[in-house]
Amino acid sequence: MTAAAWLHRHVGARLALLLAAPLTWLIAVYLAPLGLLFLTAFWQTDSFTGLVQRRLTTANFVDVFTEPAYLTALARTVGVALVVTLACIVIGLPMALFMAKVAAPRWQPVLLALVLTPLWASYLVKVYAWRTILGATGGLGLGAVVLVLTYLWLPYMVLPLYTGLTSMRASLLDAAADLGAPPGRVVRTVVLPLLAPSVIAGSIFTFSLSLGDYITVQLVGGTSQMLGNVVYANFSTDLPFAAAVATLPVLVMIGYLLAARRSGALEQL
Repeated sequence: MTAAAWLHRHVGARLALLLAAPLTWLIAVYLAPLGLLFLTAFWQTDSFTGLVQRRLTTANFVDVFTEPAYLTALARTVGVALVVTLACIVIGLPMALFMAKVAAPRWQPVLLALVLTPLWASYLVKVYAWRTILGATGGLGLGAVVLVLTYLWLPYMVLPLYTGLTSMRASLLDAAADLGAPPGRVVRTVVLPLLAPSVIAGSIFTFSLSLGDYITVQLVGGTSQMLGNVVYANFSTDLPFAAAVATLPVLVMIGYLLAARRSGALEQL
């Protein structure tokens, strides 16, 4: 056996052992529950006893895709997630640009810490605080949901944008300025194309977190309902139907990830 073959065999075996534990954890904690969720969606609930019967049926999905109320909730949920993601990009890009390219180097860690500080507070405390503020002015509704979710998930957009900007070579911006490009054009033609992977990375966080949220809608959404609320309302009374509804955000997110992958931006991260 050659030295190269021996090295390949033994290093490969050790690498397999090192990866075994994370892969086992991934299957046990993520993939297995997700598979069980899909399986439960094909079960049914006895209308008399309320007990789950493990008999396969597509009735739950038929109800989900034929009932206008659930389709409306799906459209509303996706729409809110997209608006929140867009708002996080619009607000987060100037913040990250200032932190990475304008602020003095000694202030950059301080500004980054200030952006991340809200994440240290309890999720419920922040939502209840917004409910108190918005409830006093009668501002509950979908607009309040977008506002609160944008506040909650903005750091998840700022962080990848800041990382992308700090890794961007200053010579590119200097070259564009030397050629006479105004600041707005520099941002459009140089900064944004190079930041596309960071924007997509941040959008995956903000979109997925908004897609699965139900507490914020419950507290500040007024009479508005999203898919998370439908799952929460049916979880204790009709688990298979709740599981069928819960597959919708999963399918939407899979489609979103596939679209992001096809863009090629994820390969540049």
